[in-house]
Amino acid sequence: MKHMILAGSLLLASGTASLADGLFWVVGNRATGKCDIVTSNPVINGDIWFGDGPYKSKADARLARSTIRACPAPTPDDEKAEDGTN
Repeated sequence: MKHMILAGSLLLASGTASLADGLFWVVGNRATGKCDIVTSNPVINGDIWFGDGPYKSKADARLARSTIRACPAPTPDDEKAEDGTN
């Protein structure tokens, strides 16, 4: 019986973790003075001073970042780094 309960709880935990896959958040980072797009739900403390989301696509998160007054406009270099291209 204990094995069944353990197996059920592990299955439930893995199922809820997969629900966050493919989601994006916009976070304000005090250390860099920028707003970053991240793929995990942010913890608001220390250098991370706000989080907004989740968004279903990176394009949606970028659009949201452009409407947040506290976020400076990203430079072309920042956008290239975000895309993973050089």
